[in-house]
Amino acid sequence: MTNAPTLQERFEALAFGTSGLRALIPDLTPQAVGGFVYAFVERLQAQGLARVGQSVAVGVDLRPSSPALAAMVSHALQRLGYETRYLGPVPTPALALDCLGQGCPGIMVTGSHIPSDRNGIKFYTPHGEIEKADEEAMSACRVAATWLQGCDVTHALPPVNRQGLEAYRQRYLAAFDRQALQGLRVGLFQHSAVGRDLTDDLLAELGAEVIVLGRSEDFVPIDTEAVSDEQRRQAKDWCDTYLLDALVSTDGDGDRPLVFDDTGGFIAGDLLGMLAAQSLAITHLAVPLTCNTALERSGAFKKVLRTRVGSPYVLAGMQALASQADDDSANCPRIAGFEANGGFLLASAMAGLDALPTRDALLPIFAVLAQARSQGISVSALRRRLPARWTHSARLSGVPSDQAQVLLSKLASDPDLRASLGQAGGTCLDVDQSDGLRMTYDTGDILHFRQSGNAPELRCYTEASSQRIAQAWCSNSLARAHAELTKIAEAGGSQPLQRPSDRP
Repeated sequence: MTNAPTLQERFEALAFGTSGLRALIPDLTPQAVGGFVYAFVERLQAQGLARVGQSVAVGVDLRPSSPALAAMVSHALQRLGYETRYLGPVPTPALALDCLGQGCPGIMVTGSHIPSDRNGIKFYTPHGEIEKADEEAMSACRVAATWLQGCDVTHALPPVNRQGLEAYRQRYLAAFDRQALQGLRVGLFQHSAVGRDLTDDLLAELGAEVIVLGRSEDFVPIDTEAVSDEQRRQAKDWCDTYLLDALVSTDGDGDRPLVFDDTGGFIAGDLLGMLAAQSLAITHLAVPLTCNTALERSGAFKKVLRTRVGSPYVLAGMQALASQADDDSANCPRIAGFEANGGFLLASAMAGLDALPTRDALLPIFAVLAQARSQGISVSALRRRLPARWTHSARLSGVPSDQAQVLLSKLASDPDLRASLGQAGGTCLDVDQSDGLRMTYDTGDILHFRQSGNAPELRCYTEASSQRIAQAWCSNSLARAHAELTKIAEAGGSQPLQRPSDRP
């Protein structure tokens, strides 16, 4: 086995992104899926977190390809001597909660928000989602070719075990009063979200009047960090037509929330996370660099720790906050984290709510709606209480990683180029290279470029004093980046890039 190629060498089309494996469906072969299941089990056994004969929770989203991939996962587990605890279609945080409650590992088949021609796999230990060190160890795992050759047969999945979904449901019924949302008229954009029926039931059980909208039997890729103009117009129309107090939804696997207020205005995920953290009296937060600096400006939290982009980094940040905590139980911090997409990670248990250290969509939705209702104000009024900082993000597709790195290096070394990208002649005061290149100007505005972790894309994030400025600055910066990348491509003898679409 020592001479066998690593998974990274054998399956170059598969790679860990910001959260889990993702790939085109043709690349998710039985051998590729089986190989990573093998690597996952080997990693767990090396850590003493799994044993032969144990059950492994397996869940799926509503993509057409997910059940077949789950069957490949189950077949690989069977060959390795493990049983499949099949949860069926469930939100990813429900599978994570089941792993914590049952003390078992888990594998979620989902591509989250990406289009249906792709899919992915997320891995969970009995303590939560895997960390970066686990991803590296799995990619370096060596699997014998003879073992992989046996991964060409799938089998029928076991009957669905509904205990995982029910435990997730009970989590919120225990955490919130049954009248927590009484009197609120809430629109639920169901599309193809795996937790759409559960969310409908929970909103109603917590007292809300629910208006179900946009249900689809075809998979709809909803990216809560890149909400299109069309989606914003539809949300505004629904809010106006049905006189909604809020319109809510999630991405495909239920770990990222999507919320529009009573005016139809989109509440960015990091601001939603901030409101949720305030309502839960969180004291210490771990968030990626791309989150709004309203967090620090608000003065609402004792400590805000910034991390690289990706839930594994946020998890590591929460662990760092816990290790730094005062041993005095009277000053015990309440630790949480969230991402710019709104996925909320709860590290500290509190009254009626156990810790769930993985991205979750329902907690921030319910917490913010309940906060608005208890204070007798609208969701838009709650949003207006936050510091007036606005963010926007977009991406430039088809950017090879080597060319992106040349651009980032040029920005890091050329103060004149950085200055030319600033707003109204602003001076760049700080350059942070911990994840791409993040430039802070003397105006307080922020421009951040980074290469995507799982696609040939250059991502651009801006923060400014108004939504209009943030959006225009992002568009102009992408156009300038495109021009620079074209020069880089031509200097290297490559084809020039297509014109930027500035798509979110």
